[in-house]
Amino acid sequence: MKTTVRMAVSTALISMTFALGACSGDAPPQEPELPAPDQEISDAITEPRETAPVDPAADRLVEVLAAQPEDVQARYAQRRPAETLGFFGIEPGMTVAEVLPGGGWYSRILLPYLGEDGQLIGVDYEIEMFRLFGFMNEEQIAAKATWVEDWTATAEGWRGEGDASVAAFQLGALPEALEGSADAVLMIRALHNLARFSTGDEDYLGRALADVHAVLRPGGVVGVVQHEAREDMPDEWASGAAGYLKRDFVVEAFEAAGFELVSASNINANPLDQPTVDDAVWRLPPMLATSRDNPELRAEKEAIGESHRMTLKFRKPLE
Repeated sequence: MKTTVRMAVSTALISMTFALGACSGDAPPQEPELPAPDQEISDAITEPRETAPVDPAADRLVEVLAAQPEDVQARYAQRRPAETLGFFGIEPGMTVAEVLPGGGWYSRILLPYLGEDGQLIGVDYEIEMFRLFGFMNEEQIAAKATWVEDWTATAEGWRGEGDASVAAFQLGALPEALEGSADAVLMIRALHNLARFSTGDEDYLGRALADVHAVLRPGGVVGVVQHEAREDMPDEWASGAAGYLKRDFVVEAFEAAGFELVSASNINANPLDQPTVDDAVWRLPPMLATSRDNPELRAEKEAIGESHRMTLKFRKPLE
């Protein structure tokens, strides 16, 4: 199993290496046509070349990915961690902040990949925002008061010998000691709730992006993977409440926060995901929220796969 995964990941990384160098290819021909990013923004998909070298960092990522549990590896075909981390320029020795790390799917890849010279910083939402979800009781919300300590202790348990060190903070409470410390921030499926709850006087998204800007060193990057709404869908539906956001909305929010868009890629695109205004992203894997008791519907949603996602790379300008 691991040999097969290693070969598959190696192939993906070879393709990725030349894609990042060329930055001018089209999406693989077998995929249906997708909405193109801005003409001035390069697409990071191209065909592999037989002579493509694999650098030490890429080879290290192959080893890390091949060592993950089978349930994690089962998602590689749809989450494309090798291509995604490569597109964002994540390398060993970096300090990387991961917004909304959840159960640690990416965290447990990043810890060994960043290595002993690197650091992984977990980042959670503002505590008060959790009240808006409607499914958390007061005890669960109160437990968020110790999230920094709790997540750090959990992440320490994920660490092995030679893995990155860990730290954490909550949005709205960035410690001064972490300001300007990160080389990169990953926001993987983390933007829609910030957007959906940013109404009236509460600009959770704006405050979050301000903290992201502050934690980054000048020249640092933000890697975004986000469920993407088609441009013809109503803006009211694409507010984040259904999980989807429009690309233009995301770009405008980051530019307003002082970032510049560097590049965009279709590596996490899925043209089979064609939601209607009655659909939400959680109907798809891995949640399958609407088909847990309906095997036929479940099979239909599994055939679609995980959501259609934009993949965008932003940079904090040099000061």
